[in-house]
Amino acid sequence: MPLPALPLAIFNLGGSELILILLILLLLFGGSKLPSLARGLGQAIREFKKASNEDAEHKPAAETDASKAAEPKKPGNGTTTPGAN
Repeated sequence: MPLPALPLAIFNLGGSELILILLILLLLFGGSKLPSLARGLGQAIREFKKASNEDAEHKPAAETDASKAAEPKKPGNGTTTPGAN
């Protein structure tokens, strides 16, 4: 029976790896910068999701416009081609 996934096992990282990454970030940026970095990361993810949702909403309309433009022109507009009987 497989073990259930732990909430900390994001991207196949265990708890000790996440703690190590957080300590390195703390050393690099300092305690005062970490909240603003996390806030900026959260806003970036939110904007990315919003843009991907908007793209999905506009995609069907773009496909119908493209299919109308891609339809072949049907002959029979009253002109004859040279050499046709």
